[in-house]
Amino acid sequence: MNTTVQAGSLARDLAAICGPEHVEEDPALEAFAIDGMAPAIAVSPATAAEAAQVVSFAAAQNLTVVPAGGFTAMATGGIPERINILLRTARLKEITHYDPGDLTIGVGAGCTLAALDEALAKHDQFLPLDPPYPEHATVGGTLAAAVQGPLKHGYGGMRDFCIGIQFVTGDGKLAKSGGRVVKNVAGYDLMKLMIGSYGSLGVIVEANFKVFPRPGGRNLTRTFVLEFSSLSGAVHFRNSIRSSHLTPVCLEIVSPRAQEYLTEETPVPRDPDDYAPAAPGGPPAARWRILLRAAGSEAVLERYRKEMGSGLNAELSGEEETRTWKYISNFEASVLERHRNAMFARMNVTASAVEAAIGAAEQAGVDNNLLLATVGRAGLGALVLAFIPLSVDPPSAMQYANTISALRSALPQDSAVVVTRCPQEAKWHFNIWGSTPTDIESMRAVKHVLDPKGILNRGRFLV
Repeated sequence: MNTTVQAGSLARDLAAICGPEHVEEDPALEAFAIDGMAPAIAVSPATAAEAAQVVSFAAAQNLTVVPAGGFTAMATGGIPERINILLRTARLKEITHYDPGDLTIGVGAGCTLAALDEALAKHDQFLPLDPPYPEHATVGGTLAAAVQGPLKHGYGGMRDFCIGIQFVTGDGKLAKSGGRVVKNVAGYDLMKLMIGSYGSLGVIVEANFKVFPRPGGRNLTRTFVLEFSSLSGAVHFRNSIRSSHLTPVCLEIVSPRAQEYLTEETPVPRDPDDYAPAAPGGPPAARWRILLRAAGSEAVLERYRKEMGSGLNAELSGEEETRTWKYISNFEASVLERHRNAMFARMNVTASAVEAAIGAAEQAGVDNNLLLATVGRAGLGALVLAFIPLSVDPPSAMQYANTISALRSALPQDSAVVVTRCPQEAKWHFNIWGSTPTDIESMRAVKHVLDPKGILNRGRFLV
């Protein structure tokens, strides 16, 4: 922190912007620590203008700013250099406009996905975002971290249905990219850059979305569960679906070991270090699964049933179906509940490389006494990896580093593995983001324009 700015005066300056009741100081801030680094102060602006004033003040004083929503993705990122100001978006939660006829909505960055879904449900509409913790995950944080679940298969990435973003630049200026209506694509590239930038280019304060008709009524949904004795069998079925005329909403692959973590909505509390799978050294008894979710009329669903043939193991509907997909979205949380030393990664490969990539991940884990459990979008090559320690004792930092290094080395060049959570001490031994991108200089140039002093999320992202 700038030595000219003492804690007391910092609190007073921020209180003058947002009100004293919306400024938090020690000891409450320990709850907001990131990799052991607690912020010096936290502030919750009520408007985009207040957020801009906070960032402008911070830039003038060379104070670092970390934007924060529901704290559901804060484990992802490098160890912060320092956190002078934690800028919480919790009060930016208003729905700024909603036109059900045009299928568009604008909402503050601090609105939770659960609250947004409740508003859309009144008009039989929804937004196909299904990350974990929807009661806590915010619109801004979900965009910043580009977190998506199984619905990405059928509805595309959030860059496809986010049609506008308002954000605060690193020098405290309010900026907009995109617009309210779907046909407005002005500034589209900048909007795409903001998504997945982890708050390093700007503080998202509002977003506009294209929304979709909600399944229900005549538009039924069913989930078809198919089991296979091998990964190859599951991938072969996946290929047959991709080459057919079927258009499933979700097409998810679930490894045998992952199934243990998809059976309880709230796992029984236990000491994570005392827990291990029933057969930690050998293959689980369960088989590989493909979960295919279809939507349409009864005639459409009947066509799916015929395509599934004798391989169909179960058909889910109603609450059972809803529960199953919630388990999938909360997979990482369920594993973490039982194994606090687990490492998680998001792996993106081409669809044709899924089988080899999962095999490489399993081998990399076993070689370092870590067991792999994985779920993911089988048709897209977007997989969630959980590396679970084989022993009760916490693994060494080098076990995590060696696992990720071996996996990255085994994958094609157009692949990516981003570590989303691991023990803090392991982060000193490898780059959680992977190798330096070829366009790193362009990224740095954009960062310099939008955040000239580098105060936003310093040390957390690639630039």
